[in-house]
Amino acid sequence: MFRKPRALDAVECRVLGALLEKEQNTPEYYPLTVPALVAAANQKTNREPVLDLSEPEVLAALDRLFKDVLVWRSPGARSVKWSHNLDRRWQLQPATKAAITLLLLRGDQTAGEIRGRAERLHPFAAIADAEAALHLLAEGDEPLAELIPRSPGQKESRWRHLADVAADHTGASPATRGMVVPAAATPLGTVRDLADRIAKLEERVERLEQAQERRRDP
Repeated sequence: MFRKPRALDAVECRVLGALLEKEQNTPEYYPLTVPALVAAANQKTNREPVLDLSEPEVLAALDRLFKDVLVWRSPGARSVKWSHNLDRRWQLQPATKAAITLLLLRGDQTAGEIRGRAERLHPFAAIADAEAALHLLAEGDEPLAELIPRSPGQKESRWRHLADVAADHTGASPATRGMVVPAAATPLGTVRDLADRIAKLEERVERLEQAQERRRDP
């Protein structure tokens, strides 16, 4: 069974992130009813962006995820409750679970931000520990995260999740978000290397322009 059967949409990513978070933060209230899951998905804090999902939207997302065996229904005494199946499907451990939870809920982040925000999920002793978890998520034929080349002006590189990128199960790698590279396309590693080189060149040009401006000032 594939780790990523398809690219997930924004609602599905938010639903999975909310299930992961509540399992780690408030296990006494997990699994979640649909109303509780809607509230968690639309939470105003620790969410980027803040969404306003309706119950039908969340139910539709759960139905799609259930078909891919990414979530389970847990019949309760009064209502059906939902839980994720990502520990098994995505082979998550406490550290990697905390990291992917934050990426799903809050978008692109630095390793330092992951470490600072993960205290209630999984305490990372150092930024290096958060980086190690992120690198584990980036491994394999169906990576769940990747490092974004640092843009000019940025002090640190950021990480993003790849749950919304479809894996090519023929062996090719995704070159861009939401797309699959044909077999004859440029390998992802080459694309990343080029992007990194371009970013470094842009940063160097920016420094040279700033130095030139300083020389012009009396």
